Amino acid sequence: MNTTDLEFRLLNDFQRGFPLVAEPWSAIGAQLGCAASDVLAQLAALRNDGKISRVGPVFAPNRIGASTLAAMAVPTADLPRVAAIVSAFAGVNHNYRREHRYNLWFVANAGSEAELADLLGTMGAATGCPPISLPLVEEYHIDLGFDLISGRRTRHAVGLPAGRRELGATEWRLIHALHDGLQWQPRPFRAVADAAGMSEARVLDTLSGWLGEGLLRRFGVVVRHRELGYRANAMCVWAAPEADVSRLGHLLAGQDGVSLCYRRKSPGPEWPYTLFCMIHGHSRDAVEARRDEIAETVGLAGLPAAVLFSTDCYKQCGARYRGPDAASPRHLSQPLPGLAA
Repeated sequence: MNTTDLEFRLLNDFQRGFPLVAEPWSAIGAQLGCAASDVLAQLAALRNDGKISRVGPVFAPNRIGASTLAAMAVPTADLPRVAAIVSAFAGVNHNYRREHRYNLWFVANAGSEAELADLLGTMGAATGCPPISLPLVEEYHIDLGFDLISGRRTRHAVGLPAGRRELGATEWRLIHALHDGLQWQPRPFRAVADAAGMSEARVLDTLSGWLGEGLLRRFGVVVRHRELGYRANAMCVWAAPEADVSRLGHLLAGQDGVSLCYRRKSPGPEWPYTLFCMIHGHSRDAVEARRDEIAETVGLAGLPAAVLFSTDCYKQCGARYRGPDAASPRHLSQPLPGLAA
């Protein structure tokens, strides 16, 4: 198998269904007809090139803590400063500039709803730009991997979010050990086990159990879409009537080209939109054309709507969840002048 074929198979085939075995690189190599060392070398190169962020877990939202999508209306000239402050919070794992009056969009995580509210309040005080919070209400189509052939994610309609589950101290240690993904070594789960104070076998059993109960959305290669050529990224939103939003959401989730789809709570008239989807494409024109086709097909064309293309990515990493004994949500991943950690 040549390097180009190996790269594509690793990027496309192992975003989910990753082998949870003691020597996963050997298992992947056996499937692809190459050596484990070739798999490791190619994955390390993909990470160095920015095409993947890690090989590791993607947790279901709000199952082991509290999270929300949030936005700020930032004066354009002040965006670099405000974006840097927001990105410095360890509880922020995605941070983008989008084309709208609300132009800074990020995902925030904390250990509880109270801690999340405190985190958002701290951000507002630090930046002078109070964020609006748009918590998840209903999922229609959530991340299970991005198909590089069709440009869409694996279809997955799930309905109302499952409840939050209390975790034991050992489970929290495992989550912390996995924050940065697997290490590039022959038995990566042994290193995770050592960091978490567990046996390798228990780590693998726990991860399989988390997948089975839905605590994990998936475990595998986490790709960066922009670096793979999907540079046109639009968040499409509609103000759907309360009585119709679920029906429309499920219809929207079934459309080719929709990569995420969910309902979020509106904070008020300043942001009336409740139905969200993401469309990724190789060009802005292609995304806009597909968005219009989808809206017409689903019956969204007459509703108040907005299309927010992302223009800058300030931060993109896996969510860093904290156990009850971890640092408070005010903790910064790096210090900033004038803002206490």
